[in-house]
Amino acid sequence: QVQLVESGGGSVQAGGSLRLSCAASVYTNSKKCIGWFRQAPGKEREGIASIETGGGSTDYADSVKGRFTISHDNAKNTVYLQMDSLKPEDTAMYYCAADRVYEFSGCAGWANPRRYTYWGQGTQVTVS
Repeated sequence: QVQLVESGGGSVQAGGSLRLSCAASVYTNSKKCIGWFRQAPGKEREGIASIETGGGSTDYADSVKGRFTISHDNAKNTVYLQMDSLKPEDTAMYYCAADRVYEFSGCAGWANPRRYTYWGQGTQVTVS
């Protein structure tokens, strides 16, 4: 069982930055796929970034590429999402999710919410 807790959301003006954190409450040294998702009212949940905690490979959605950076601190068992150059359209509830790394395909399917078993409760980001 993995429990995830997001933090770092808030309100910011367009062009500003925020850093979200996703902390795993249960220590594990097994590599995981960690995904960041967001969901705005009336819209589907969108996968925006992922990281494989063993090798560190990352993926990004086109909507955030070049503006957001995902990283992992193994010692703290925490994944971060650094969000720069924020836009009003980035306003949403942000969630992190975790699941295993596939043996041959790694974090394939990272942007599909159904790929993940464990979810955090979400943290709100509002950009005005």
